[in-house]
Amino acid sequence: MILLTALLLWLSLRGLQVGDGENKFTFIWNAWKSSHKGWLLLMVVVAYISHALRAERWRMLLHPTGYPVTLGNSFLSLMIGYLVNLAIPRGGEISRCYNLMKLGKTPVEVSFGTVVVERIVDVLCLLVVILIAFLTEWNKLMEFMTSLGFGSPDSSSIQIPRWAVFAIAGGFLVMALLYLFRRHPRLVQIFDGFRKGLLSVFLMDKKLLFILYSVLIWFLYFMMSYTVVMAFGTTRELGISAVLTLFALGAIAMAAPLPGGTGSYHTIVPLGLVMLYQLPQAEAIAFVFIFHAWQTVTMIAGGVVSLVISYMLIRWKQPIK
Repeated sequence: MILLTALLLWLSLRGLQVGDGENKFTFIWNAWKSSHKGWLLLMVVVAYISHALRAERWRMLLHPTGYPVTLGNSFLSLMIGYLVNLAIPRGGEISRCYNLMKLGKTPVEVSFGTVVVERIVDVLCLLVVILIAFLTEWNKLMEFMTSLGFGSPDSSSIQIPRWAVFAIAGGFLVMALLYLFRRHPRLVQIFDGFRKGLLSVFLMDKKLLFILYSVLIWFLYFMMSYTVVMAFGTTRELGISAVLTLFALGAIAMAAPLPGGTGSYHTIVPLGLVMLYQLPQAEAIAFVFIFHAWQTVTMIAGGVVSLVISYMLIRWKQPIK
């Protein structure tokens, strides 16, 4: 994954063509200096509000499981998860459950079940965002998808029915689970806790509030993109529909199994800005590098502070030897 990330970053930087005697990193630095810092600071505020709402939504999911947690513990664990995701793709989902267990004795298998529910909800929200983006910029996005090679399957290739693939994979999965449960009875208890976490969404008292939080979280994600777009003179005039498209492309890129979306974000988003909105390639690449770096620094700062606070809280609960 590190090699793939490095390759994608190299490919992105290779497309950054600057004048004779000008350095690429100097070009990006100058773009940073010309940005409106007020808009970038506003993005940080919006980001942490979205993280707080996500922590509260996670706390709501955990409450029906019989292991209620405080908003503080939920927020600290969530931020540590973001920090770990920057190094290990999807590793943050386990690490935040483990940190929550250390802080509040919530079983990892139970909290992980609620994390899976969160991810399912987020995928649905992402699909809605993509649908809205396609409805508003249908022609441009279809041209963009065609240029990437989608929508033109090779008729000579062997086509396997999708239902057959799912049936075969499902059969192997069931047999593997039965074998594991027979050999390791402890897995039954773990699976039961995981099931309890998954079903928590149906046991909540405030389901409408959960939906509202989910909508607000993704609206704030959109506002993060909007504030950064407004911080640069080259992107400020793109318009709301362009921001929505940029947000959808960025969300897809961030979902790639790479550390923090590094590489995939720097490849897909500049390509979209150039092809869809005719932004100069050098300026598009500089914008994306700054955008992603600013988001990453924000996550690292919140994650490190949360890690230190969690460590202190856990140590204080331990008896002094």
